[in-house]
Amino acid sequence: MNILPDKQTVKEVIDQSGIKSVSTASIREIVKLVNDLESATGCRYVRMEMGVPGLAAAQTGVDAEIRSLKNGVASVYPDIEGLPELKVETSKFVKLFLDLDIAPEGCIPTVGSTMGSMAAFIVANNTHRGRAGALFIDPGFPVQKMQVKMLGHEIFTFDLFNFRGKKLKEKLESVLSEGKVSSIIYSNPNNPTWMCLTEEELAMIGEASDKYDVVVIEDLAYFAMDFRTDYSHAGQPPYQPTVGKFTDNYILLISSSKAFSYAGQRLGMMAISDRLYNRIYPNLLNFYSTDKFGHAVVYGALYGLSAGSPHSAQHGLYAILKDVNNGNYDFLDIVKEYGEKAGIMKSMFTDNGFTIAYDTDIDKPIADGFYFTIAYRGMKSGELLEKLLYHGISAITLDITGSSRNDGLRACVSHVFREQFNDLEMRLRQFGLDNSV
Repeated sequence: MNILPDKQTVKEVIDQSGIKSVSTASIREIVKLVNDLESATGCRYVRMEMGVPGLAAAQTGVDAEIRSLKNGVASVYPDIEGLPELKVETSKFVKLFLDLDIAPEGCIPTVGSTMGSMAAFIVANNTHRGRAGALFIDPGFPVQKMQVKMLGHEIFTFDLFNFRGKKLKEKLESVLSEGKVSSIIYSNPNNPTWMCLTEEELAMIGEASDKYDVVVIEDLAYFAMDFRTDYSHAGQPPYQPTVGKFTDNYILLISSSKAFSYAGQRLGMMAISDRLYNRIYPNLLNFYSTDKFGHAVVYGALYGLSAGSPHSAQHGLYAILKDVNNGNYDFLDIVKEYGEKAGIMKSMFTDNGFTIAYDTDIDKPIADGFYFTIAYRGMKSGELLEKLLYHGISAITLDITGSSRNDGLRACVSHVFREQFNDLEMRLRQFGLDNSV
């Protein structure tokens, strides 16, 4: 393997990729580009472009899934509402780690949290006549904006970094008072910046959702992975912060991909508050056979999208959650590896002239976690990404995340392995020499 890729070959691959500008390329387009670069150059890239788990899948889930397949579930359609025992364990998990009471009825498996957000938009954005808009508290996961665009709904957005603390309440008021927003979506911890909303800020979101009757979609893809606080003790405070403490108008998206490294099985859980699940919205009858929110989600949106989630994967996730709930599996202790790697990698970047683009959580340094953001001496994001590609390093630009910055990149730590740290350090040092002022 070459330490640095051949520059002429990199140029040829980029030119032939069909990508007009790497600054606006999607995550999957960058993935394909880097695959092609590795193949053409013989150089193993330091790959930071995609949020793919870098740890082994929870073995208890794998074993349970194998047993279920041997028992014949592959030939049987799963219940669209979900495996009953999985729904029960999800309800317990929500109580133990979020301190929220959600009935098993409202705990519904989806084909990854990505399908969960799609189903949420399909129903939540049709609850009120004259409204069909989603407010993104950005930066955020680009695919969710793609979903809203696919549905033909309106997109409203602002960069959270500019409206922390009390400023958030004023900003929410200014957007929601226009009466066009049906749903609010954000991730916490945040993808891509790793900012974490405080209890005070979550209270503001909850209060605003009640005042303007807006559904909050809380994406917990990186569940309890703000490692500055230990959320690992089931049934004991501190709990993963959630808007569910401040409103009943919420949907939680709980992913199995990162916390349990179960990404390949495409299974997430949607947890809808009891009040919202049973809420009647007359306008839903224009789209579904029911005006009940939860029924419309299951037998309208999810039925139309997939008619159920993978049967064997539900058995796998059930076994994982049961072990977690019973105290037999400490998933947070395992994923701390991401935070440890982030701390090391961030130091490598800053030692070589980079800055952390989103560097603070209001008044304290950003946490070390699954992602961090980088910038370099005033370079625009597209230029910075392309120059890093010439040095065997990949990432994605913040341009596609709804960020107000045009000079930053998102770096994911999960698929940068410790044996690559020497290569990363050498490449960053060479990058600095090649781009010195």
